[in-house]
Amino acid sequence: MSHDSHMNSSMLTTMHPGHHHTTAASGHDHGSGMMMMAMTFHFSYENVPLLFSGLTINTPGEMAGAFVAVFFLAMFYEGLKIARECLLRKSQVSIRYNSMPVPGPNGTILMETHKTVGQQMLSFPHLLQTVLHIIQVVVSYFLMLIFMTYNGYLCIAVAAGAGMGYFFFSWKKAVVVDITEHCH
Repeated sequence: MSHDSHMNSSMLTTMHPGHHHTTAASGHDHGSGMMMMAMTFHFSYENVPLLFSGLTINTPGEMAGAFVAVFFLAMFYEGLKIARECLLRKSQVSIRYNSMPVPGPNGTILMETHKTVGQQMLSFPHLLQTVLHIIQVVVSYFLMLIFMTYNGYLCIAVAAGAGMGYFFFSWKKAVVVDITEHCH
């Protein structure tokens, strides 16, 4: 029975015209300039790509530095989310109250009042919110890509930084659970 078509999870089979060989998948560069990344969680500090092609972790000290940087980036992300909410509350300019009758107990009719708040599109607060939103989206994608390195140290840094950021920045915030929020 031939096992040529089976692949070990830590090995990558590479075929090029004229030759066939099996190499370790993590960080193998075969002259094409592309690095193959591990697709399972691992705790390595050698040859770990971090966001950009020239930014590769190769020593324990570099991993420690990357851990701290990623930790603070995740904390910054959580702080940015809360700061945007605070700025939005402060910049709300038009308040409108809408009342509507709703059936109450024993056939009575109650008046329910809803508060509608908005802001002007061409205003400094809205422009600031737009710029901060762009920064928040970029940082969130950076954190996602860092997590997708599957490096255990960096994944822990993302999770711990986000948790610490939430702890420090969200304690005054009224907790409202949005069940439709699936991504940060």
